[in-house]
Amino acid sequence: MTTLWFDCETRSECDLKAHGTHRYAEHQSTRIIVAQWAIDDGEPVVQDMTTERYYRPELAAALDDPTVTVVAHNSMFDRALLRHCWGLDVPTARWSDTMVKAMSHSLPGGLDKLSTIFGLGEDQAKDKRGKDLIRLFCLPKKDKQGALYFNDATSHPDEWQDFLEYSRQDIIAMRTIDKKLPKWNFEAGSSELVLWHLDQTINDRGFAVDLELANSAIEAVKEETARLKEEIHTATNGEVSSASKRDELLAYVLKEHGVTLPDMAADTLRRRLEDPNLPEAVKTLISIRLEATKTSTAKYKAVVNCASQDGRMRNTLQFAGALRTQRWAGRTFQPQNMPRPDMKQPEIDTGIAALKVGCASMVFPNVMQLTANTVRGCIVAPPGKKLVIADLSNIEGRGLAWLAGEDWKIKAFADFDQGRGHDLYKLAYARSFGVAPDTVDSSMRQIGKVQELGLGYEGGVAAFLTFAAVYRMDLTVLAKAVLATVDQTAYADALRVHEWAAKNDRTLGLPKDTYVACEILKAAWRAAHPATASFWKDVGATVRQAIDSPDTTFNCRQVATRRTGGWLRIRLPSGRQLCYLKPAVDDGQITYFGVNQYTRKWERLKTYGGKLVENIVQAWARDVLASSMQPVEDAGYKIVLTVHDEILTECPDDPAYTAEALGKMMATAPKWAEGCPLAAAGFETTRYRKG
Repeated sequence: MTTLWFDCETRSECDLKAHGTHRYAEHQSTRIIVAQWAIDDGEPVVQDMTTERYYRPELAAALDDPTVTVVAHNSMFDRALLRHCWGLDVPTARWSDTMVKAMSHSLPGGLDKLSTIFGLGEDQAKDKRGKDLIRLFCLPKKDKQGALYFNDATSHPDEWQDFLEYSRQDIIAMRTIDKKLPKWNFEAGSSELVLWHLDQTINDRGFAVDLELANSAIEAVKEETARLKEEIHTATNGEVSSASKRDELLAYVLKEHGVTLPDMAADTLRRRLEDPNLPEAVKTLISIRLEATKTSTAKYKAVVNCASQDGRMRNTLQFAGALRTQRWAGRTFQPQNMPRPDMKQPEIDTGIAALKVGCASMVFPNVMQLTANTVRGCIVAPPGKKLVIADLSNIEGRGLAWLAGEDWKIKAFADFDQGRGHDLYKLAYARSFGVAPDTVDSSMRQIGKVQELGLGYEGGVAAFLTFAAVYRMDLTVLAKAVLATVDQTAYADALRVHEWAAKNDRTLGLPKDTYVACEILKAAWRAAHPATASFWKDVGATVRQAIDSPDTTFNCRQVATRRTGGWLRIRLPSGRQLCYLKPAVDDGQITYFGVNQYTRKWERLKTYGGKLVENIVQAWARDVLASSMQPVEDAGYKIVLTVHDEILTECPDDPAYTAEALGKMMATAPKWAEGCPLAAAGFETTRYRKG
């Protein structure tokens, strides 16, 4: 099969970073200024489109030939530019993408980073001077009168020749890297490549947005920010200029009131507001800070800046963007990390109406809170359409139980789905403390929920605290409730753990009773889940075996582990592989090379059994969701977005399209997940909301 390696350089008065690929591509000033390509292993061709009016016949023939595979790096950009600048709509199914191929194997997407990782020589690596050349020729400049212009070969002849060579080098780097990349998860005919083609269709389709709401929210936030700035300025006698000035506020509170705040994190501030000994003046300042910083202005601006001319946002999903599991990640609008609503839906609906008529501050005391809650509402159905949405229910909990072989829990999920079983959060608490599920009240259920969400991946007290903060649990009340009912053996065991934590400065700053209570809850959950706890250990042990014994497969329940060359692979039930580069065991600690999610640097990372199980379960959940997407499309439910375990579809406003039908398709287990009970529920709407 013939391969066309393709890339292009562009210029535009439109800011690509601010406006996104599709808005950039359709801007009237956008031009392809250099086209570069190669056929198979042939010599790269670089065409200066500022001096040649038409792209060359050999390129036209390759782009038009249905038997030619077109390969690009970040091909979404190239496809959009070809469509809008040259009027060429090369079918998605003919494309492949070296960036996505890299990310599908847990490697970073940038050509420069990949060149470094694979140790390419200067003749093969991406030209590191490229960023300077792009700034020189692709970004507009202003003359003394403020008019925009572009540098070119006339103004900078030597640099332009360097730019053409940089373009040529990009093709060489892309082609060389493609040959070095693994193919396990992304090759011709693979299910992942087919899924990526569907992903590109979804990204091209985009979703309709309410620009009126977005603009109204931006204006409301602007006005409220000015009001809060004046309020905190007055409350501090001018010493703090804005609620966003963290250091100024911390210093003022300490100087004027003798109160030390460890940080300005929202969870910290909310806890301090509950302190009866805190001066009212400090509570006022904290309240202003919390209000001022709770906003989603960036998302509203993304809607306004990046919506295409037809009122739809595109390219908001990155395939395999979560490098460890290959889950989708958000781009531009970042739909994967929208704020958790803390208002009821009727209030949110009223708030949307109030924002759009410009009177939100007259109806709601906290405009910042309101705009954080209304951001989902920017996603809408166009006239004559409706959004049909469904979400896989507790898919990670189900997947963990099925993969670990926690038989009682698999049965519990199946019974609950059939209406004859107990709520799983109630059941988690009941099994932890040996009580009847019918006796579990709402506060106990909340504890069970935090146990389920926080402890499934070998998490300890710190993990429990993370989710307790999300659900705003009062830890003092929690400690009293747990210690009042726990048996003495469990209490003594938890005390010993606390003693060790105290000696090693690992108590997380918690009072003794709170730490002990959280430790009791952790230990109780693990005792109630013996198969899950052993799964963590078995996966860790199997991975160590594989690292020490290359080219040998080690099975662990539903997954298999193997080291091949410099790669550790964990084969999922779907057949997809989780990939870990250059694995090692150092003093019993499993390590590998990857992107640090905090520093974004490529470095050696540590992992352990529970963390590996988290990767496996989340990847499995992603595969379950993905397995339903083509059937959903084939049934006429046009997918416009996925958000975690949720699918949003745009359908005709016809009763034939229902959330029940969508949920049934999503809850149909693929053959490789037979025996795992799945469930999905959803709703129909014209404006997106939390289900």
